[in-house]
Amino acid sequence: MSQSTGAQTPPQDLRLLYGRPAADWEREALPIGNGALGATVFGAVDTERLLINEKTLWTGGPGSAEGYDHGNGHGDGPGALEAVRRRLDRQGSLAPDAVAAALGRPRRGYGAYQMLGELLLERPGAPSRAEDYHRELHLGTAVAAVRHTENGVAHTRAYFASHPAGVIAGRLGADRPGATGFTLRLLSPHGGEVTVADGRITLRGALADNGLRYEAQLQVVTEGGTRTDGTGEVTVTGADSAWFVLAAGTDYADTPPRYRGEDPRERITAAVDRAAARGWQPLLEEHTADHRRLFDRVTLDLGGRTPAGRRTDELLAAYTGGPGSADRALEALCFQYGRYLLIASSRPGSLPANLQGVWSEGTAPPWCGDYHTNINLQMNYWPAAVTHLDETADPYDRFVEALRAPGRVTAERLFGTPGWVVHNETNPYGFTGVHDWPTAFWFPEAAAWLAQPMYDRYLFSADTGYLRDTAYPVMREAAEFWLANLRPDPADGTLVVSPSYSPEHGDFTAGAAMSQQIVHNLLTSTLEAAGILDEDPAFRQRLRDALDRLDPGLRTGSWGQLQEWRADLDDPEDRHRHVSHLFALHPGRQITADGPRAGAARTSLAARGDGGTGWSRAWKVNFWARLRDGDRAHRSLAGQLTDSTLPNLWDSHPPFQIDGNFGATAGIAEMLVQSRFGEVDVLPALPRAWPAGSVRGLRARGDITVDVDWADGRAVTVVLATGRTGPVVLRSGLLAGAYTVRARGGGAPPGMTERGRGTVVFTAEAGGRYVFTARP
Repeated sequence: MSQSTGAQTPPQDLRLLYGRPAADWEREALPIGNGALGATVFGAVDTERLLINEKTLWTGGPGSAEGYDHGNGHGDGPGALEAVRRRLDRQGSLAPDAVAAALGRPRRGYGAYQMLGELLLERPGAPSRAEDYHRELHLGTAVAAVRHTENGVAHTRAYFASHPAGVIAGRLGADRPGATGFTLRLLSPHGGEVTVADGRITLRGALADNGLRYEAQLQVVTEGGTRTDGTGEVTVTGADSAWFVLAAGTDYADTPPRYRGEDPRERITAAVDRAAARGWQPLLEEHTADHRRLFDRVTLDLGGRTPAGRRTDELLAAYTGGPGSADRALEALCFQYGRYLLIASSRPGSLPANLQGVWSEGTAPPWCGDYHTNINLQMNYWPAAVTHLDETADPYDRFVEALRAPGRVTAERLFGTPGWVVHNETNPYGFTGVHDWPTAFWFPEAAAWLAQPMYDRYLFSADTGYLRDTAYPVMREAAEFWLANLRPDPADGTLVVSPSYSPEHGDFTAGAAMSQQIVHNLLTSTLEAAGILDEDPAFRQRLRDALDRLDPGLRTGSWGQLQEWRADLDDPEDRHRHVSHLFALHPGRQITADGPRAGAARTSLAARGDGGTGWSRAWKVNFWARLRDGDRAHRSLAGQLTDSTLPNLWDSHPPFQIDGNFGATAGIAEMLVQSRFGEVDVLPALPRAWPAGSVRGLRARGDITVDVDWADGRAVTVVLATGRTGPVVLRSGLLAGAYTVRARGGGAPPGMTERGRGTVVFTAEAGGRYVFTARP
């Protein structure tokens, strides 16, 4: 895989800065994480708080006090479904309540994501306020820090979550020997037993609902001074500095039917022992190197600078989206913050990022803190490939693979067919069936959509081994489900999804646009993948036959819109946050900016307006970017920052929902580089607000890494680093004028020809580097 263009990268000083402690978890606390573990830092002077999360700590599932059936307890299964289909054939539409009454059932044992506990660090005698207070999160090092002065003594704290070590670590120090002292406690809303020995606090228990065992261990290490064990606490007095490491885990395993593994004690003890023995500085250096290996792959300069000392909350409050330099700096910061959050909440060996990443407060998070599969989980991973964070998608792939076994059971029990299926939302216990919330319980297209990012991951990497072993089996089985469940429309015989529902409004119908587009995308991609692998000739013919008869879900309606339903039901005054019928534009591939349906997509998108919740605005950034309208994409981004972003830069639905952060980062990348249909399209949606800038390290499909410098609204230099041998098509505004091109070793690449419209074709070599430079 091509990793770097080798171009010089400008320095990044990317920090979230604040002048006071956090008073509110959702709005102000600063997140650190290593994928499996997360913490949010408040930075109070007298009583520091860190809320601790471990991503497998979930109520519900097997063993739940409510009972658990994976959402499959729904009456007479295929018979009930067939009755709904017949009613739709007769009536054309059904109210959501009617379909939920026929097919839904109350959810049992679904569970919710849980906060593990709270680390309290009390400093007796410390003032509640201090001089020279400074709180920050450094995105480049993934370290949260606090500095303040008390009685002439400068105190410092630093916190990070190490993926290599599997721990959260924190250190307190001062510039006067013997000035560090505190009492540390570890509390949990779940009760549990707390023991203390030799500076180690151990919290151990089992969730009351399902018996899931959990454990956390925290070791305190001092440099100078004394350390005293107490009842449920460790006290440090007169130290020069002191630090701690914390590891936590549960006996959850992602293997049905029990979803239980080994007691976590042994691995947690080993992680804490290793980290404490290494020492603070080696642990920090290892963590920083690991984080930078991912984070530093991409830099972005939009021509802005943050004024020295300007706090992030002030920067956000003053943001207008106008021409100011500080606004450009905030936009670039938010782009990188999305990448930071993805690294922190999704690393190999953990569950994927959920609705709140890895961070949650309390025991009743919004929407259970779960995995919504009608866009939200997929959106979490939109930035992974394009912003050079391919490894962060490993948990997503493993999670989707783990859904296949329970999804087969749901397909058989509810639909009476082969294949696998999952609906509107799921949990770590393989919930693939339905519940009974009328407007958000039915979405069997979710499995097809979950397969789409996996095929896209292949398109970026061009790794046929990954396609064969990981993506294609998921795609093929999801396609089998739809080959068995598409049915002829009584009016014209085309194959349609029935029943279908366009999230999250309107009536149930047959063949809603989003349903048809998702299935079309799946069948098309599966056919492509089988051809690449040269497998399944008979299955490929079945896919072709189905695609020949499939309604593609692309109709232009009476006011020029792309219809959301087969019938022309769209209301031009509809401002619903979901614009689901534009799936074919993004993340799908059926609509192009130059294609025949682009105008209808533009009309629909404009009619929905620039409002919406955080994730909805982020999707609109991507929609407008795909339509090559950089100014409108930027307007959506500006709206997200002004109306749907909290002072700690978390996205707000409201409440906090992390998919908007990830969607915005992906949208900014989409404005700068696109790579559908075999082209590397540079600056396809550059807004006037970004007349000059640079980006390093974005990825294009076909295993290509891209650097771009631009000025006066057009590319000045484009550098492509290619990981595979083969043809490359580059589309860029700089090619409309005079330019020079140089391959590694000098001279132009072989077979280079111009196609017009600023497009050039050449044959790249694996490991090649090609520099296109506009002439003055």
